[in-house]
Amino acid sequence: MIIQASSAIVDGALLGNTWIESSDGVITSVNPGIHSNPDTTTNGVLIPGFVDIHCHGGGGHYFSAISPDSITAAINAHKKTGTTSLVASLVSESIDDLKAQIQRLIPFYNRGEIVGIHLEGPYLSHARCGAHEPSLLIDPTVEQLKELIAIGQGSIKMITIAPELSGAQEAIEYLASVGVFAAIGHTEGNFQDAAAATDNGASIVTHFLNAMNKENTAGSIANFVMGDPRLTVELIVDGHHLSFEKVKELFASLGPRIIMVSDAMAAAGNGDGKYLIGALPVDVKNGVARLESNQKLAGSTLTISQAFKNLISKCGVSLQQAVHATSTMPAQSLGLNDRGSIAVGQRADLLSFNPNSQSIEVITSFN
Repeated sequence: MIIQASSAIVDGALLGNTWIESSDGVITSVNPGIHSNPDTTTNGVLIPGFVDIHCHGGGGHYFSAISPDSITAAINAHKKTGTTSLVASLVSESIDDLKAQIQRLIPFYNRGEIVGIHLEGPYLSHARCGAHEPSLLIDPTVEQLKELIAIGQGSIKMITIAPELSGAQEAIEYLASVGVFAAIGHTEGNFQDAAAATDNGASIVTHFLNAMNKENTAGSIANFVMGDPRLTVELIVDGHHLSFEKVKELFASLGPRIIMVSDAMAAAGNGDGKYLIGALPVDVKNGVARLESNQKLAGSTLTISQAFKNLISKCGVSLQQAVHATSTMPAQSLGLNDRGSIAVGQRADLLSFNPNSQSIEVITSFN
């Protein structure tokens, strides 16, 4: 298949007329100029498909659903907007319930409909639980992690842990030793806790500056994260979790270390209304999800497509930086080395972005 574009983001640069050749869903050549007989032509900027490593659901459904049709609907709610690679995130539940949810997601992983599973809990701080049921939160143990990873059959790619918990450092070291990415998050920890976790193998920060101390002061967790290049940082760019001005500041400081995530709950692509996160009632008004009990933010209704547009139109981020944060860096952060950029050997998951209309069209996508 040959795709002709009036411009494309290739190797971090915005190029003019470019044509891409692919076979069996893989890019086989990237060429300057105009092809005489392309299969598809786009006047937009050709960019790689979005990669979302932290997403709980969409289209009115969650990845914790019992029904396979509900899981498919959640995947499709994001896929149609340009998220061609998706990690299914699960909130805190009892270990038995988590095991059942993981088992229901394995067929979707094996078919390539999701690229992995993220456990956001139950190893979180009670003080920073956010939209997680506090009674379900527990300290991690290596034995328990071994059970969950075995049940996952290779599908569990990332687990969020509050590094100050009893057993957390041993758990993080174990995860790193078996190739599961450890993320720091939902934490009351400080500089020393984060430093120890990073030394033990943690490499990602779950929704940075949310569900943790936001102050970048001496001894704070934010101070450590800002200064240590070993950590990539998730940001939720919906204007509610962080102001657009704050995101702009973070890009100036952290730049290529930033990953866009949706942290989307069921309302993404489905509108306002009453929802649940786990067993917790959530009210979504004007696209903002909050717990009914205390009005705390409860995930987002974001898609990566909207986050991409927000970066460019609201945060003043360049097109090249936006592509890096929504495709390249998230793929690299989880070792998904066959996607996230336009290059020979990469998956031919391709989108077209029109800077004038801010529209995004899916050109090709392969499971």
